[in-house]
Amino acid sequence: MTKTPVSRILTLILLLSLLPLTPPARALETSATAAILVDASTGQVLYEKNPDKQMLIASTTKIMTALVALRDGKLTDTVTVSRNAAATEGSSMYLKAGETLTLESLMYGLMLSSGNDAAVAIAEHVAGSVSAFAARMNETARDLEMWHSSFANPHGLNHPDHYSTARDMAKLANAAMNNETLRRITSTRTVTLAGRSMKNHNKLLWSLEGCIGLKTGYTKAAGRTLVTCCERGGRRLIAVTLKDGDDWNDHRKMYEYGFSTPWEPVPAEPEIAWPAPRTTEPAPVTSARNLTVMGNFLGEVPVAGGRWSTVPLIAGTTLGVQAPYGADVQISIELDRPLAAPLALGSKAGVAVFYVDGAEWGRVDALCGEEVPVALEAAAAPPSEQQLYELEQAPEAMREYGYELEQAAAWGQSYGNANPYTWEQAPAALVQSANVPVASPAAQDPYAWERLPALFG
Repeated sequence: MTKTPVSRILTLILLLSLLPLTPPARALETSATAAILVDASTGQVLYEKNPDKQMLIASTTKIMTALVALRDGKLTDTVTVSRNAAATEGSSMYLKAGETLTLESLMYGLMLSSGNDAAVAIAEHVAGSVSAFAARMNETARDLEMWHSSFANPHGLNHPDHYSTARDMAKLANAAMNNETLRRITSTRTVTLAGRSMKNHNKLLWSLEGCIGLKTGYTKAAGRTLVTCCERGGRRLIAVTLKDGDDWNDHRKMYEYGFSTPWEPVPAEPEIAWPAPRTTEPAPVTSARNLTVMGNFLGEVPVAGGRWSTVPLIAGTTLGVQAPYGADVQISIELDRPLAAPLALGSKAGVAVFYVDGAEWGRVDALCGEEVPVALEAAAAPPSEQQLYELEQAPEAMREYGYELEQAAAWGQSYGNANPYTWEQAPAALVQSANVPVASPAAQDPYAWERLPALFG
């Protein structure tokens, strides 16, 4: 299959590699062994700490897996799950041998559920075997000038020939965020596909202004790894931390610091596809390509009574007309009705109207880009201290799933719907091992026992 060239982003990669570190690194401190903060539009490094140290990267590997799969496969492909894929250890979307799914469903399982089984199924479908797929990953790494990286598998489980650096992972993240489909997938909070409800492990999508992806990771040897991307005011930053026990807070600090630094907007080249700003106002767009492509992000609109207050809208079809580069292109969202939960992924919310230099050029259906369930009712009382399952007693792998002590304790501080990883989402199975009785929330919470790995059983 013909590969899509990646030359469009090599200029930014070169800048990322060569530009000096400014402002001084002492302005920010992190707990990470290695870290980097990069301005994606200019390549300027805003913060770095051991950026070229080769380290294990755990499930952040799946960014590369997704990029190769989108280049060499088709989202509509039908994939049959092998016994080898279904038996893959670690985090899972619970595939069964012989099951058939679309490549798109597997992509969501890969990036939201961090499914190692999905990674192997994708690799076998796209390249015929895990080893052949790893060869394509390494070829892509060379294309992206990730000179200090090596890939041995599509999921990131520990291997002596599997490693990268914070700087290389920032290059990979920049390429991923310039892929419209991958950007849409990694910014999805929750989705139901192939009979599975999946929730994104990246908590910053809920709690950090402007976060649009990317990927978490954890193994005992690698520690916590995190690659994220954030946009504010037209500026896009990428943050990477490797072996960082306080990664959520460190990424917040890095972005607050990064967005406070001086910045001159840089006009994007025509071939680089930047998304419309995440706003409910008509969004300016300048592109010499199709006005929109099926699945493109269109904007966010409010939702009443949902577990979260907004829903992203995506284009239902491709609008195959091209505006001259530099033309004034505006998008206006016209809702069919005020939106209220529950909303299904792909349900029609209204239409997006495209205007070029003030004249209407076309319309596409605006579809819900993610599922929005009804908000859970507040519990009568927060759990007692006895009921809080101590973090140090939990399996280390539990960190991959985000059920952390501070999210449970924050119940009393009204995290509520703003943070889905609260006590009511923690299934009773997690506290039973501590011999603490607690009522099962499974009846009202869909993210309960059946979707936890058998490891916690």
